[in-house]
Amino acid sequence: MSTNRDFFNRKLHSLLGVIPIGAFLIVHFMINYTAVQGEETYNQATQFMESLPFLLFLEFALIYIPILFHGIYGLYIAFQAKHNTSTYSYFRNWMFRLQRITGVILIIFIAWHVWDTRIQKAFGAEVNYDMMANIVDNPIALILYIIGIVSATFHFANGLWSFVVSWGIAVSPRSQQIFTYITVAIFIVLTYIGIRAILAFV
Repeated sequence: MSTNRDFFNRKLHSLLGVIPIGAFLIVHFMINYTAVQGEETYNQATQFMESLPFLLFLEFALIYIPILFHGIYGLYIAFQAKHNTSTYSYFRNWMFRLQRITGVILIIFIAWHVWDTRIQKAFGAEVNYDMMANIVDNPIALILYIIGIVSATFHFANGLWSFVVSWGIAVSPRSQQIFTYITVAIFIVLTYIGIRAILAFV
């Protein structure tokens, strides 16, 4: 019974990492990237998102609850995992280890980011260009945000590879190699978008 529950939890953990969390990550990056076009464009994009009907329900159903489950169960997986990169320095072994490391980093980063933005909004602050500019005005905060962004893009891209393998989409070694190239490209593109966006607030 516990084996079936563990299998279900791992499948749900994997699925939520792609849908809706991965989809939210891409949308979030696209909105942030509008800052490259200037303060007014970014504020218009955020105001549009803030004006969505049933926003609080959507945030909890599609973002907060999935992230909480994915993060908490991910921590369980991370601390249960036995790393053997010192003995077997294979590429996938390192990807497995880095997936767990970036997952832990992301739990801390997301909590901080939510505090800096959504919690401050609950206290009456306005989510806009000035809010983000004030956050990354501190060089240390900017560096930590960049680390968080790279951790998020790596975790998503590498998790996407694990998803297509564990769900039987990429079964053969050839298809897995192709998806390795695809996910590396996704990592590079999203990392560029994320870092370019955060630097637009500086």
